[in-house]
Amino acid sequence: MIRTLLTTPEGDVHEGDEQLIDLWRQTPGSHIWVDMQGESQAVEQRFLEDFECHPMAIQDAQKERHPPKIEEFEHHTLIIYRGISSFDAQLNFVPQQVSFFVGERFLVTLHPGEALSIKRLFNEQGSALLAHSPEHVALRVMYLSAGYYIDSLLEFEVALSDLEDELLDNGNDVLMRRITAYRSRLVKMRRIFSYHKGITQELTAYDYAHLPRDKNDTLHAITDVDERFERLYTLTQMYYDICGDLVDGYISISSHQLNITMRVLTVITAIFVPLTFIAGIYGMNFEYMPELGYRYGYFFVWGVMLGIGGMLIWLFKRKHWF
Repeated sequence: MIRTLLTTPEGDVHEGDEQLIDLWRQTPGSHIWVDMQGESQAVEQRFLEDFECHPMAIQDAQKERHPPKIEEFEHHTLIIYRGISSFDAQLNFVPQQVSFFVGERFLVTLHPGEALSIKRLFNEQGSALLAHSPEHVALRVMYLSAGYYIDSLLEFEVALSDLEDELLDNGNDVLMRRITAYRSRLVKMRRIFSYHKGITQELTAYDYAHLPRDKNDTLHAITDVDERFERLYTLTQMYYDICGDLVDGYISISSHQLNITMRVLTVITAIFVPLTFIAGIYGMNFEYMPELGYRYGYFFVWGVMLGIGGMLIWLFKRKHWF
């Protein structure tokens, strides 16, 4: 699907398909946004070559899994961004690569499936931002996409808090598997946000011809995006640390419970060892054992055994071993 949005210096807004490209070329000072969703590589290449995009940039944009990056060329700047097609409060997310070709008067976006931020912007504020400049549209798309990430992460914070209470009340291996799965997803997200943070830091530190820092409004938009990615990176790192603390806490509790169990078993063993020793002695089948002829020998041995057991129980209780 190919959608185009065109704004003219007179303030006119046109929405349609690729036929608006000819009108854009014939109207000096106009801006156009071409959004291509799920198109074949041949179609994408034809359109991008028509906008004089660099072959290396086209090749990078059409790679299925390319790390997010920013690179400047003669007629445009390429931004490869890792957006989302779905995301929920359980950190189940499906990433989607979005490529921006930002020129002086044009913006071309490529993505294989539906992009929530592009869909929202195209239907709402896209024309106003495009009339200002194409780079503002690209920055706003990233800003909105980061907002979806933040909303879902904040919902996850509530689920993580509930999980923490549940783990303290009734920790088990099922909860540990959930926490381990969360940690794995957080690591993947943190890696993505690290790439994005690097992009915005480059935009803040260096002058790109098609995203100039000398314009206050452009610099402000870049700063807004950078702050959101910084917050996303910080949140994922914080949640990762919390999950790690929960794992360590569960292991500590399990170890403590195991120590208590082992201490009780050790006390029981310590009580029965001397009793077993006495029973072993009088269980030997020797013909001549003086105590066997004693009339009250059986009761005497029982008394000794009960006395030893009672004394050990009293001693262990005094030491608060059980």
